[in-house]
Amino acid sequence: MKDKRIDSYERLAHIQEAINKIEVFINDTGKEVFLDDQLISSAVLFQFSVIGEAIIHVDIDLLSKYDYPWHKVRAFRNLISHVYFQIKLDAVWDIIANDLPELKQLIETILKHEF
Repeated sequence: MKDKRIDSYERLAHIQEAINKIEVFINDTGKEVFLDDQLISSAVLFQFSVIGEAIIHVDIDLLSKYDYPWHKVRAFRNLISHVYFQIKLDAVWDIIANDLPELKQLIETILKHEF
């Protein structure tokens, strides 16, 4: 039987790593490059999928301590995996610019305070 605490730590570390990879992939690129470069956008989408899958396996009691729309992270993963043909890269760029920094900070906070 898995230890929920250890599993949650590992999944949060995966999320942190995926966020770092997204930042590397988009480093020194702007929105236009992201929209035009299929390699970069595909790599970023895969990392968002990793984030969404990992969050599913983090203990819900742990996540509930932190006010964040966790369901949106899971829903975005489902969109990428199942409705990929409807993904709007403009919207993904907005998530990178507006939402990812907050998620990164929150994951760092959880790792620092809970483990």
